[in-house]
Amino acid sequence: MSTDTGHFELTRTLPLTPDRLWHVLTDGKMRETWGAPEEGMVLTMEVSDFRVGGSETHRCGPADTPDFTVDTRWYRIDAPHDAAFTETVHIGGDTIATTLVTYRLSAEGTGSRLDVAVAVSSFTGPDADGEFKAGWEAGLANLEALVAKMAA
Repeated sequence: MSTDTGHFELTRTLPLTPDRLWHVLTDGKMRETWGAPEEGMVLTMEVSDFRVGGSETHRCGPADTPDFTVDTRWYRIDAPHDAAFTETVHIGGDTIATTLVTYRLSAEGTGSRLDVAVAVSSFTGPDADGEFKAGWEAGLANLEALVAKMAA
């Protein structure tokens, strides 16, 4: 099977300043609260080393069987403006995809504009691009809900 590729970009305007939003985006414990894509799913950080060259590992999936292991590697961290990292996703010992993710934050009014760019390399077929986009959209919806509570 060949490697399939895709790319998507998502933008959100959120009611926290870039400094406050940066923490929510990059802190491992904070990501556990918004990163799971849907109800009944979890994202559990196992290792978090947030620094350029640092690695992280988290598990995600249904709460009773979080079968996906995600290895993250941080390549650029320019707080609170941008970050670039890769996420390689494994299930059952097989690597299914790698993504390159870029966060860009800018002040907008009293809050922030968040731009997320994701390039996907799928090793399991062309449907992964849409699945990753749906997962990111759901995670960002969770982020919006969390940030709204924090801003209130």
